Amino acid sequence: MNLTLHREWLSVHRGTAPLVVSFPHTGIEIPDHIESNLVSPWLARKDTDHWVDVLYDFAHTMGATTIRTSLSRTVVDVNRDPSGATLYPGQPTTGLCPLETFDGEPLYKAGAEPGPVEVNQRRAEFFDPFHAALAFELERTRAEFGCVVLYDAHSIRSRVPRLFDGTLPQFNIGTNDGSSCAPALTTAIERTCDAAGFSRATNGRFRGGWITRRCGNPSVNIHALQMELAMHGYLAEPDAPLGPHNWPAPLDDLLAARLRVVLRDVLQECMAFARSRRSPA
Repeated sequence: MNLTLHREWLSVHRGTAPLVVSFPHTGIEIPDHIESNLVSPWLARKDTDHWVDVLYDFAHTMGATTIRTSLSRTVVDVNRDPSGATLYPGQPTTGLCPLETFDGEPLYKAGAEPGPVEVNQRRAEFFDPFHAALAFELERTRAEFGCVVLYDAHSIRSRVPRLFDGTLPQFNIGTNDGSSCAPALTTAIERTCDAAGFSRATNGRFRGGWITRRCGNPSVNIHALQMELAMHGYLAEPDAPLGPHNWPAPLDDLLAARLRVVLRDVLQECMAFARSRRSPA
């Protein structure tokens, strides 16, 4: 039976398939007491995974369980190591409570940055409950089906010079260098993406964030992967500098329709894989 659980900032929709889809970066809500310390509310939402939950709106009808936070990643990034350790040593990244955008722009007014006490408060109030809910859904689904796939849904602008050179491939699959899911699942998803004629990278610039790395445990039949989509696949990215007048760009229905065909096939592959693995390998 489908069941939707909801509280102010966290929504869990329980499905009937061995697949959990997480949306950690699609939220835009910022509590007033945090927003008042920001340089700009628009800047704080600049790096949102815009429209990703809309792009995957078919996941419910496929039977997937979904989990989503409505909070902006500026409030707390549930896909970062809470210890503060970087996920990509030697490369620019943002932390649990980001202080700057992907482009290096300060998010907070001078002197208003969150200190250790506030970071710990945000972790206890938002980060920990998100991960507790996610862990519960993964264990519940694994107990029912014997195997579960966690699909962590993301997107990013296709050109962010501070983070990577050139233009990002359309599909960026991250499995923490093969440790978070079985090779057979990775291969099936790669085959699906490649057959559609889009560009694709596996464990390139994006190898999976904290959710993929923490939750993926193939030895107990919890297989996790991150899919980072280049935004040019579903919207028109402006050539001009970004500002409130042109960002976020609207969802392009024609582009999105083409991409959804492939994404639906990818989720089908995830469910087929999970159903084929009824006990730990």
